[in-house]
Amino acid sequence: MTKLSVIVPFYNVQRYATDTLKSLRANAGTDVEFILVDDCSQDETPEIVERAAHELPGAVYVRHERNGGLATARNTGIDAARGEYLTFLDGDDWLAPDYYPQLVAAVEELRCDFVRTDHVQCTGRARSIQRVPVGRRGVVLRPRDAILPADRSTSVDYPYAWAGVYHRRLVDRGLLHFTDGLRTAEDRPWIWRLHREAESFAVVGLLGVHYRRGVASSLTQIGDVRQLDFIRAFDQVIEETAGDPDAGELLPKAVRTYCAVMAHHLGSVERFEPAVARKLRSMTAAALRRLPQSVLTDVLDSMDARRANRLRRLRRRPAPLRTVAA
Repeated sequence: MTKLSVIVPFYNVQRYATDTLKSLRANAGTDVEFILVDDCSQDETPEIVERAAHELPGAVYVRHERNGGLATARNTGIDAARGEYLTFLDGDDWLAPDYYPQLVAAVEELRCDFVRTDHVQCTGRARSIQRVPVGRRGVVLRPRDAILPADRSTSVDYPYAWAGVYHRRLVDRGLLHFTDGLRTAEDRPWIWRLHREAESFAVVGLLGVHYRRGVASSLTQIGDVRQLDFIRAFDQVIEETAGDPDAGELLPKAVRTYCAVMAHHLGSVERFEPAVARKLRSMTAAALRRLPQSVLTDVLDSMDARRANRLRRLRRRPAPLRTVAA
């Protein structure tokens, strides 16, 4: 039986794909499969990946006929996966040698639904260790207990899908798939759902994933309309959390995180195309009106003045008048 399925989406990463694939080869084993999903790249990525798939033990190559985005590409891999455990890697990142055997050993020892790991962030030549914001390591915990407190960084603020490994029963329960079509922030509804609905998780200090920041082709570096999908992603977080039995406790955290992300994008609005910047402001104003207003007021009162005032100005913006058909 396949022990581990590794899902790796690629999109226009010809500059980095060779290093990614080389690091997969250093983690190959008889019980590991690599599902390589090309999301309709327009550069030489498909040729690089398809060629490597013939040489990489356990590799399966899938090419999308049209670009669907990272969430959809990951779902393609999940649907094809046969492993007892699943994990992810992005097509421009890379792994330390023999990382996956250690990861599998950790989750088998802990016997929980999923395990989260630290990672190495790489910006140019600089390296820094990014840690899961959970203090207790190597012990099984209840995921929903790691959502709060609202005013501190917690496990739901560390949403990276590739920083961990997940038991197949999460697929069977409908908890591991991403929201199809989300172009950015696709991991936010995903990590919140895992922490609300999974039964057990743990954090270990393995450092095997090297996350490449500042890649020019990365959506986080591109100021087009796809960036605005973060609003749809967080609307989903709010809607699903509002239906939770503990909504009264959890919603302030969800609203605070949403507000922080909105304020962040508004604070760097100059990187967006002018039409997208206007749309960002109007969509943010509408999103603020959709939030539970008493919770929003408390959240804005607790934020630093600069970020809160950005959002208050938009909150006061009048809603556009609807045209009534004659």
